[in-house]
Order: sequence, then C-alpha cells, then structure tokens
Amino acid sequence: MADYMIEEKDGFTVLGIGTELKSDYTDFAGINKEKSDFWQTLSQDGTLDTLKALATNDYVFVVNEAVNNKMMHYAGVMTEAPAPAVKESRETRVIQFPKGEYLVVKGEGKTTEELSNIVTGTAFGQALPEADNVAYVGGPNAAVVMGQRNGLVFGEMWIPVVRK
Repeated sequence: MADYMIEEKDGFTVLGIGTELKSDYTDFAGINKEKSDFWQTLSQDGTLDTLKALATNDYVFVVNEAVNNKMMHYAGVMTEAPAPAVKESRETRVIQFPKGEYLVVKGEGKTTEELSNIVTGTAFGQALPEADNVAYVGGPNAAVVMGQRNGLVFGEMWIPVVRK
C-alpha cells in the first residue's frame, strides 16, 4: 500500500526549461535515459544554476506534461522573473498548475533523478491506482525537490486530481 495524501493547493506557476522526449511512452529505459541526459547537460552547462538563481524558493520542479501532442520534460522553478535565454534545442515555458486537489507522495533518494523516479513510480504505479475516490485527468505533474538532509535529496510528487 502506497503512502500518499490528497492535499488542496493554490494555483501556482513554474518557469520551465524543457526538452521533448522522443522515446515511445512505453519505453521506460529510453525515457529515463533522455531525462538523465537532459539533467546532466543542464547541470554541466550552468543552465540549472541560472534557473535556480531566478527562483522565489528553494524548490526545483521536475515537470512532465503533454504539450501539443508532444511528451515534454522540464526543469523548473517558481519565479516571477522573465525566462532566461536558452539553447535552441530547449523550450522555455511558463507552466500553470491549477488550484485544486493534488495527490502527494513523499520520498527521498541519493540524487534528484533517483528521487524523481521513486516518487513518480510510487505515485503512478501504486498511489493513483489505490486512490479510488480521485482520478488524474491530465495536465502538468511534478516531482518537487525540496532540499537535502542526512545526505539524501527529499521531496514530493504532486499530481493534480479530480474527485470521481
């Protein structure tokens, strides 16, 4: 049984720098490699630090969303600042998360990537199927990296849901 909660959240906006995931949506190994390569590049070329410098808090959002029939993956932060210049191969987008109920799964991992994989897997693989009173009907969802403690990265998965 997955450990999750349903939480009311105010609407919020995340500035995201993203990439289109080209792997088939059932190719988890391919998708995970694309995501890993994306985050490694963002970290190495300084883009992630530039994005974090614009943030209004310490949270880093790992956002997945279908946009114009494309599977998009973003690194994002809450900010009111304008989007920074990015490489042509990347997309900058203001992502609106709606006011309403969210399925929330807490977790931790050795890295941001591990945390994201753990909370995403638990949320979609266990918590949503068990939560028979709510449904995910699309829209952006995010693993939210909230900080570090005891050598581990901790955070939550936030998935907007509606009552059945």
